Parts: sequence; structure tokens; C-alpha cells
Amino acid sequence: MAPFLARLAGDGLASATARGYRYDLRHFLGWYGARHDGPFVLGMLTQQVLAAYRRYMIAADQRPATINRRLEALRRLGRWACGTGELDADTMGHVQPMRTVRDRRPDSLTESETQALLRAAGTSSHGLAPRNYAMVQLILQTGLRVGELAALQLSDVTVNARSGSIRVAGGTGLKAREIPLNAIGRRALSQYLADRQASGQLSALFVSSRETVMEVRTIQAVIASLVRRARLKRIPVTAKTLRHTFAISYLRDNPGQFANLSELLGHESFETTNIYRQRSGSDLTVESENPYSNAVS
Repeated sequence: MAPFLARLAGDGLASATARGYRYDLRHFLGWYGARHDGPFVLGMLTQQVLAAYRRYMIAADQRPATINRRLEALRRLGRWACGTGELDADTMGHVQPMRTVRDRRPDSLTESETQALLRAAGTSSHGLAPRNYAMVQLILQTGLRVGELAALQLSDVTVNARSGSIRVAGGTGLKAREIPLNAIGRRALSQYLADRQASGQLSALFVSSRETVMEVRTIQAVIASLVRRARLKRIPVTAKTLRHTFAISYLRDNPGQFANLSELLGHESFETTNIYRQRSGSDLTVESENPYSNAVS
């Protein structure tokens, strides 16, 4: 390996990249030495050996990116060995890399993160706890857009002991819809409305401490403040993140109810809602039935 590693250094690779290839080759040599008698020589870099190494890494649940990086180190080794005459043919061309699909599903809050945000909202100062808690819960329980939340009027809300709903007016490019309120959403709104109806004459559902209509940017600022107080740092959290959390939770709790979710979210096309059907995980392995189908027998 020494001449090959020296060639890597002379190829103008970044030092970190060269170190990475060296580490990957050591991993391969360790695997080979544990399964074969005698030292490794370049003539043993056969298609069968490489395929076995790939299968080993898959069985060991290695990340696709890690497997592909290690295979690339061996691919470079094979090309170099062919150039020096150490190998008659480059066998790496017949070993397929792992194909990956990026997870397009939006980020959402975990259960513990959701509870931390709700605690922060429910302990807001200056008498704003009922309002802030209701705003957060309303998005989490209905998936409202922040603009739709800001536009809600008192007349859009129906809250009874055993049922409730939110009427969302259709805006530009959006269709009007009615969203049912579950017990959690009804309870949060009832607590807020008991305080809300005792003050002010505005018809808007959510108002500021100065008795003015809360605009979109004001609601966004309130949520940003709650996120900081809850110390949520794993992902950026906005009102849209709460909407995503609703959608993903809905499909988890209601398998197969994709059309219902699309209607609740007010999407015009199923294609828009389709992002919530993606499997979780940053990389999804897509294995073919025969990953070596291009290999020469």
C-alpha cells in the first residue's frame, strides 16, 4: 500500500481526504486479514472479494455514505494498480455503490420537544400563558398555516363540550375548509377564550397584549421566543415546524388516511402532501435484488 498512499499524497488531495482513504484501506485490510490466511496482495483485489466486503458492510448496518466512501478508496486503489500493471483489469467497475435516496420529509418535533415548547408557552409571563399555549396547541392539533392562524376571527371558532371546529377562509390559491378540534385543542381554546372574552372588543381570535390584532410576524416572533425559552436546538423550529409535526403525527396515528390529511392541510394537490409519506432517516438504502447485476460472470 505504501506506493499507492504516496501517490495519493502527490495527487493534490486534501490531507483530510488522504487520511480518510488511508483509514478506509486499513478497515478493508482488517476485514480481509480476519477472513483469509496470509497477507493481502493486490492480485487478490478480485470482484468476489470486493462483493463479499460490500455484503459485510451492509450486514454490519454501515451507513450508505460510509460504504460508498470505502468502496471509492478501493476503486482508486484498483485504478492505480491497473496503471502500474499490478492488476490485469479494474474489478471495481463491477461492484455497484449503494444507491441512496435523501429523506425529503420535513423536520418535526419529538414528543419531548413538543412538551418542552408547550411548557414554555404555558408559563409565559404578563398573563400571556393562555394565549401562547392556545396558539401553539392550535397549530399542533390542526396543522394551520401561520397566516391562517393570524386571520382567524372569533366567529370562526366553535367549541362545545364534546365537539368543536375551526373554519378557515379560502385565500389566494387556497380553498376554504373546516377543521375538527380534538379535546386537547378545545381545552386550550376554552381556557384562552375565557380570558379573551373578558377583555377587548376586537373580533380577531388572537390579540396582542396591547389589544391589537396579531399579525403573522408577531406570531412568528412569539413562537421564536418560546423556542428559545424551551431551548430547542436540534432543528430550527418555526410555526411551519409545528404544522409539519401535526402532519407527521397524523399519519402515524391514522395510517392510510392520506387523503384526509391533504384536506385538513388545505393542499390543492396530493403531490404537496406526499412529502409526509417519506420514510424517516437522513439516508434510505435502496437495494436492488441483485446489486452485482452488472458483474461479469
